[in-house]
Amino acid sequence: MDLYGKKSKSIPQKLIIIGLEIVLLYLAYFIAFKKGGTTVYNWFGINIQEGNLMRRIIIFSFSIIVFLRISFATFVFVKRRIPFEETISVPIAFALYYIGFAIFGYGSNAPLGIIDYTGIAIFLFGSYLNTFSEYQRHTWKKDPENKGKLYTINLFKYSMHINYFGDLLWVIGYAVLTHNVYSAWIPLFLYLFFAYFNIPKLDTYLEEKYKEQFSDYKKHTKKFIPFIY
Repeated sequence: MDLYGKKSKSIPQKLIIIGLEIVLLYLAYFIAFKKGGTTVYNWFGINIQEGNLMRRIIIFSFSIIVFLRISFATFVFVKRRIPFEETISVPIAFALYYIGFAIFGYGSNAPLGIIDYTGIAIFLFGSYLNTFSEYQRHTWKKDPENKGKLYTINLFKYSMHINYFGDLLWVIGYAVLTHNVYSAWIPLFLYLFFAYFNIPKLDTYLEEKYKEQFSDYKKHTKKFIPFIY
């Protein structure tokens, strides 16, 4: 539980993470627009050429948006100590998004349609839930009167981990845009990671820190998915 309890700016770790993500973005660009995707598929004996250009542009734009949001959140919202192991594990996770979705969406020739516009809406809504919920909590915590109190209002009244639900949504939006059924494994993996590892670990820490406040909160609030779970 020290992961959540110890505070630190962790500037070197944050800079390493951001630097590696920039490298991943370049690789995603190469895959999407410099026939890197064709090369990757050829490694596996699959002959696939560049698909719909606008689809590739949108998927890469998603990656840029995610990078900007996460960079902002890393330096503004993250106050806990970041162990150096995360300078490897975090970029590996984002490689699934930047590289994985670039590859999965590379060869689709289908024109954009209602499914794609739905995916874009899901991505944008998930991005809003994730970043704005964190911003609301960040602003609330800056008030000295709230020291020692558990944040349970605004978007967090709909889910104890509404920020993670936002993460799941924007990843689903990514997957929808690829038109590739195999990309569904990425949001599925993320759901399992949140539901069976990250959320239980964080809940244990919150229960130890806030005690009755947290017990009351979890009695009246869904854990992850608003109104469902």
